[in-house]
Amino acid sequence: MRLKDKVCFITGAGSGMGRTAAILFAQQGAKVAAVDLNPEGLEETVRLGAEQGGNILALTCNMTRAAEVAKAVAATVEHFGKLNVLYNNAGIMLAEDRSVVDTEEAVWDKTLAVNVKGIYLACKYAIPEMRRSGGGSIINIASFVALIGCSVPQDAYTASKGAVIALTKSLAVQFGPEGIRSNAICPGPIETPLMTEWLLTDPEAKAVRLARNPSGRFGRTEDIVNLGVYLASDESTWTNGAVMVVDGGITSNYF
Repeated sequence: MRLKDKVCFITGAGSGMGRTAAILFAQQGAKVAAVDLNPEGLEETVRLGAEQGGNILALTCNMTRAAEVAKAVAATVEHFGKLNVLYNNAGIMLAEDRSVVDTEEAVWDKTLAVNVKGIYLACKYAIPEMRRSGGGSIINIASFVALIGCSVPQDAYTASKGAVIALTKSLAVQFGPEGIRSNAICPGPIETPLMTEWLLTDPEAKAVRLARNPSGRFGRTEDIVNLGVYLASDESTWTNGAVMVVDGGITSNYF
């Protein structure tokens, strides 16, 4: 098992990529703290993980509130004894998020709070525990939209994911000498509830986006999480500060 004896704190684990990560990490031998704002979603994650013998602890938490994040990290260490991996997956992409000239301030603030402040708080409380554990791995989920422009903009989301990449680089330099490596994954469009709730219900919007992907399909959650397993494992001890694009080729396509 590639993650045997690892304790992993996975945010946004109540659905989508976070749920897949919690279950797959547990299958690989990790002890998982599954963190989400939605207790019902967490219950389902724990149930699905348990069916496959996974060891998953559910922790309800609002990642934008410092006291709740600190409590969740402390509960993880109290329950499992240490913390080795932080998988910052929690994020939002609001349908009201468009160009900067069309996006309401509240939409901008909410997006940046979840997508950037949430990672800041997770790192703030998780890194000291990783130090006590002798090192670890921080995995931040960014996005391909942070690397290219888009004629159908979601500027708050794009800005937030660019910030995630910049923060990842800073963390890699700061804490790499202590054995805490930090890397970012930039997924292309993935079929998760976050996207399907609005984008894939619009045939025209779906067709526009799918036409640009050389692979001919949207990504699946496991396409991203399989890379996450590598970054969480000891196989990646010399991978630090990397921005790894998993997008089916969309960022390589020009026409």
